[in-house]
Amino acid sequence: MTPYPWAVTSMRIAFAADHAGAALKDELIRRLRASDLDHEWIDLGGDGSDPQDDYPDFARRLGDAVAEGAADRGILICGSGVGASVAANKIRGVRSAICHDTYSAHQGVEHDDMNVLTLGSRVIGPEPAFECAVAFLGAVFSGEPRHRRRLDKVLAIEADGH
Repeated sequence: MTPYPWAVTSMRIAFAADHAGAALKDELIRRLRASDLDHEWIDLGGDGSDPQDDYPDFARRLGDAVAEGAADRGILICGSGVGASVAANKIRGVRSAICHDTYSAHQGVEHDDMNVLTLGSRVIGPEPAFECAVAFLGAVFSGEPRHRRRLDKVLAIEADGH
């Protein structure tokens, strides 16, 4: 199996960004729409015009969309990626990670069933961000027993709430 199984079923992909991540979000949406990936692209906002567009608000908006099934996966962007990822991971059912390389972007899905890719617009440029998004979107959870066992342990922690 190749690292990026391009035959992934069409998905609904949500995007959101705070004031610092809006330009990169817009660039990614533009490039992904122009690609041959057959997904639905959902822009949940953040246009960069308001410096009070804070990452927790957009992390909640995107995380809720993923957790409630309105989107299959999400791409979330803030300045560093750290705050947005922390906030998104507070939402039950969201598994978010900052990935600034393609290996982590696909491996996070394949091994950990990651459903939100978080990027830092002040850390990563448009080209590597696009490559990470493509790797994330092309990956599928392996379902291997060791990965399922580990994911079940993560879900148990989430269910306990501590």
